[in-house]
Amino acid sequence: MSPDSVRLLNGSSLCSGRLQVKSNQKWSSVCEADFDLQDAEVVCRELACGPPLVLQGGLYGEVEAPVWSKEFQCGGHESALLDCRSSGSARSSCSPGKAVGLTCSEPVRLVRGASRCSGTLEFNHQGNWRPVSGFGWSLKESAIVCQHLGCGSAVFVGQRDDSLWGDRMSINPDCVHSGPALKDCATLGYSSYNLDLKCSDSVRLLNGSSLCSGRLQVKSNQKWSSVCEADFDLQDAEVVCRELACGPPLVLQGGLYGEVEAPVWSKEFQCGGHESALLDCRSSGSARSSCSPGKAVGLTCSESHVRLVGGASQCTGTLEVKHLEEWRPVHGSDWTLKEAAAVCEHLDCGSAVYVGEREEFSYRSVWEIKPDCVNFRSGQIECATSTLLSSILDLTCSDSVRLLNGSSLCSGRLQVKSNQKWSSVCEADFDLQDAEVVCRELACGPPLVLQGGLYGEVEAPVWSKEFQCGGHESALLDCRSSGSARSSCSPGKAVGLTCSARVDVRLEGGASRCAGTLEVKVREWRPLADYDYFGEDGYLTCKHLNCGSPASIVIRQKFSYSSVWKIKRHCIESGSTLRECVKSRISGRSSPRSRRSQIIPRPHVLDFVYILDVTCSEVLVQPNISVSSSMDVVSEAQQHWLQLFRGSSFNISCSIQPQYPGGFFQLTFTSSNTSYNYTQPAVNHSSHFLFPAAEPAHQGRYSCLYHVHALSHSLYSESHRLSVSVSDPPDPTGFIIRAVVLPLILLLENLVLYFYCKQGDKAGQTGEH
Repeated sequence: MSPDSVRLLNGSSLCSGRLQVKSNQKWSSVCEADFDLQDAEVVCRELACGPPLVLQGGLYGEVEAPVWSKEFQCGGHESALLDCRSSGSARSSCSPGKAVGLTCSEPVRLVRGASRCSGTLEFNHQGNWRPVSGFGWSLKESAIVCQHLGCGSAVFVGQRDDSLWGDRMSINPDCVHSGPALKDCATLGYSSYNLDLKCSDSVRLLNGSSLCSGRLQVKSNQKWSSVCEADFDLQDAEVVCRELACGPPLVLQGGLYGEVEAPVWSKEFQCGGHESALLDCRSSGSARSSCSPGKAVGLTCSESHVRLVGGASQCTGTLEVKHLEEWRPVHGSDWTLKEAAAVCEHLDCGSAVYVGEREEFSYRSVWEIKPDCVNFRSGQIECATSTLLSSILDLTCSDSVRLLNGSSLCSGRLQVKSNQKWSSVCEADFDLQDAEVVCRELACGPPLVLQGGLYGEVEAPVWSKEFQCGGHESALLDCRSSGSARSSCSPGKAVGLTCSARVDVRLEGGASRCAGTLEVKVREWRPLADYDYFGEDGYLTCKHLNCGSPASIVIRQKFSYSSVWKIKRHCIESGSTLRECVKSRISGRSSPRSRRSQIIPRPHVLDFVYILDVTCSEVLVQPNISVSSSMDVVSEAQQHWLQLFRGSSFNISCSIQPQYPGGFFQLTFTSSNTSYNYTQPAVNHSSHFLFPAAEPAHQGRYSCLYHVHALSHSLYSESHRLSVSVSDPPDPTGFIIRAVVLPLILLLENLVLYFYCKQGDKAGQTGEH
């Protein structure tokens, strides 16, 4: 039998479409009346897909001539459709809408679990079932597999190391979400990790905003049924939320996630609330076949519990999440302050001020949560993957201040927390010294803008006293406050504050401030261990330091770097500030298993931390340019512009602070119609260019350019520009008057004054006698 004897057309994947059969080099449509579920099982198997999910005439288009002339009579075990028996009847046409439309499930299964909806995920590759290693999978991807298997909602996903390296199928989670069938996303690789999944057996929530919300359906006898609101109460909802590994129910409302669809569950649930599954509950003997519009059960369960432990307060410490009744630390290799802000908000803390990845010396079970999946308000658990790692997240939120509605974490409308209550602050009770304290408390730079109403109106309650900070305090509530009381604030007078979100950058350990290891300061100086951003765009570092452009960027491996900062490109490209995209990594050693779950073609190699050594092209300080003339003494204020007399000699000196030996100076001269270059070696880090007689041709702009070969590069640096003009000397007669006559007149005036004073003294002495 040829493997090319069946095909599915016009479907959304290779496993769905309108059925055609090939015989005698001719493709024929198949009529629904000649095809049943056992025939469909054979077709799905022949196409290396999973079992049939939907069999419906006209689902993927109308029948096209020619039409297959006989009825298939498969037993369901055959390996190919043309191996099945067929009737002797003949058909030449088929009613409109009766072409076989078939949807097979993906070639996946769950094995060695408590039911067909839980266990190790396997994929059928060229007739062989192989385990799947899904690096980066979360419950969102698992939900797609559960749907393909005809199971309920996804409740658990985890990676398990079975210590046996071998062939594994890798399924990229990004590919799963982009639309192709699972089989189109699968590649063969080599790993020791298996992916374990658990789907609910008999309940699911549809059309919700998360895995913990939606329209309820119940499965019985391989058929999904809607549930009517009249047959379901809060105790029933508690059981469903527990069965789906969600938190307790928040909202139970008919029609919240769509209308009821046939068939309808026929009996009333009567749960006690303690049962582990909805179908374990008792039910009434009544029967129902329909439900009023808007009365389909719509259910929203709460998300997983979140906490920070081991810190000085409930707003700082190691991030832990409770899922499936188990508290575990969180691993988030790409988390930045943006994701941490969602945790702080969920915990009713202030703004996020620190996020760090800390390496431990032992491995334990953790929840891995991808940053692009963090949304606590819509059911955070869909982001959680169970895995074994040694790297966990530490977060710090501010305890008592936060900025709302700003463009970054360092801007917004100020609120202060006291007695578990957030209060607005009135502009009249807040000044620049208070703002300095708030910016420091939020780990931002100094205040840039302080303006009432800048980020929205004041909201009740209003902070009742005036802050009186000295500016040196570490927290706003450490400041003194007045004894006055305020209960309201004029419109537009809520404190709006913008702190600097700038991240300080430096190059440390090199021959100058423009060469060395790239370091970033967020509360403290640390090397930057992420070339994803600065490595490619090192120009920004050199420009930031006024050092020109990068001459070289060396990515250096350093084993077990104790404390570094990381900045991710995807965060920067999303429009966030550098401050929001910085995270800490503290490591006692490398984490060889942290990426072992990836499908790789060879044994795993130990990880290193990567740091950057940057050399900028202009690693020289700026040279100085000065001028002296035979007829004028040139002051410092004249060093950018100077007027010389024609015929006078002048000297232009170039000098530079001692950095590197040798080199030479190039004096450049440009005017409206010409340009010249004069070159001299640097002697004692300076050179002197003598011009015997100033002429109009010397009018123009001069600058010193210092060249030296150092750090294996040709380096240069240019001084500021000096403008020189040349004019005729003054009239000699005027010069004589100024030089001879005026001094004589001044001498005579002094002599007259002297004798006048002398006569006055004598007259005074005579009067006394």
